[in-house]
Amino acid sequence: MTHTGRRISRREAFQLAAAGAAALSAAPQARSAQPLSGKSNILFIMADQYRGDCVGADGNTAVITPHLDRIAREGVLFSKAYTSTPSCTPARAGLLSGLSPWNHGMLAYGKVGWKYPRELPQEMRNAGYYTLGIGKMHWSPQRSLHGFHQTILDESSRVESIDFRSDYQSWFYSQAPTLDWHATGLGFNDYDAKPYVLPERLHTVAWTGDTAVNFLANYDREEPFFLKVSFARPHSPYDPPERFWKMYEKRDIPGAVVGEWAAKYAPRSSDDPNLWHGDLGPEQVRKSRIGYYGNVTFIDEQIGRMLTTLEERGWLENTLILFTADHGDMTGDHHLWRKTYAYEASARIPMIIRWPEGLVNAHRGQRLRQPVELRDVMATFLDAAGAGVPDDIDGDSLLKLARGETDGWRPWLDLEHGRCYGPENHWNALTDGRWKYIYHAHLGEEQLFDLDADPDELTDLSTVNPAETARWRDRMIEHLSVRGEHFVKDGKLVVREESLLYGPNYPGTWEDAQKAGKTG
Repeated sequence: MTHTGRRISRREAFQLAAAGAAALSAAPQARSAQPLSGKSNILFIMADQYRGDCVGADGNTAVITPHLDRIAREGVLFSKAYTSTPSCTPARAGLLSGLSPWNHGMLAYGKVGWKYPRELPQEMRNAGYYTLGIGKMHWSPQRSLHGFHQTILDESSRVESIDFRSDYQSWFYSQAPTLDWHATGLGFNDYDAKPYVLPERLHTVAWTGDTAVNFLANYDREEPFFLKVSFARPHSPYDPPERFWKMYEKRDIPGAVVGEWAAKYAPRSSDDPNLWHGDLGPEQVRKSRIGYYGNVTFIDEQIGRMLTTLEERGWLENTLILFTADHGDMTGDHHLWRKTYAYEASARIPMIIRWPEGLVNAHRGQRLRQPVELRDVMATFLDAAGAGVPDDIDGDSLLKLARGETDGWRPWLDLEHGRCYGPENHWNALTDGRWKYIYHAHLGEEQLFDLDADPDELTDLSTVNPAETARWRDRMIEHLSVRGEHFVKDGKLVVREESLLYGPNYPGTWEDAQKAGKTG
């Protein structure tokens, strides 16, 4: 079936599988469940730039996400999940490596390293899984596999050479050779929004959902699968199909929240449509969020199709499902746009798990507050695979928390981002889910928020509550001391006018590895 519910022909199915998807060429059809090993399948779903509060089960009554709500209802929602470095590539480095920012070496937006000591797809392959990645990987080169048997890519507008075209784009031109896949006309970091101008079936979200459903409907190998489905939305462009735009056009959507401390961000950072700060007015915020929320629900619909396919094959209770994101999206909160900030709309992400019967002895429908992060994903999947959690990664299994094994869980998380957009956007932060301490390294300024009393971060308590600020400052000093005098000197945090993109633990780019003869 396609995403519209129409049964596709075998010829159409072959066309859907163009550009690297030949293994998925058969049209979805009823099949009996294949005999699998004793291990659970793993369905890992992520979305790009997806705010943690854009899940109905998280308490947002405006957003429509029935299928994510179901996964939360039948599993666990982690309400204090974060991304330690909230932009695409460093977040994905943490996801790939199971390491914290300092240990994987990406402290800002750059290129994911060519090879880490452990890499999630390879670890799952070593554990006996067939591994496939669909959608946005955001690696460099894009065709890097990092242990996947295969990837079928949607890399949006990313083009590194004339030799690369994403599989989505190739498929698009096989379907609509005379059309422009970018016809809606919005940039990939623009604040504006509008409905998708082409037929819905050509949208990247539909393609990603179709490709995933085709795989699930036709998988017939004996080993369990590890399937990563990575949507390139709701990251801008905010371009949902018309029916999702209309779904939110008259709906009550939350407006932007703005703290008094954010007044400095009210002036526009530029006249470009991809600015990073500026008070654009409530109507623009609403328009942007109609587009953003529309793509959120579009993605949720594709997740529902995957759940249906698993049920049809009798595999839902043999499949662990995890949904998360690389980072959030400010969409006008505090007059900020895009990501890379320590604030909740940028740094907090969804983290939802549903386990199959018999894998975990735990209560379903839990909402847990322990601070969790992308580094925990690898450990969770290895735990589910019975492979054990390695001592040389920084993450731990989320299934332990689901089982109630909370002793020894980290008391707080570290977050950071090197300079991006402007010199003042350069910071380190710590949070335990209640308190958040932010050190703005360029000027040595501090912020402190009580997230329980003030979840929108409207009131900076750094001068109002000096004792709490000092407690968190001391923690930050301890956390950064291992990095040397560039970060801490004479027991004090250092004002850092210069920002590090890569730390000493960064393994280098693919180009670096080629020059050193490490890739042959």
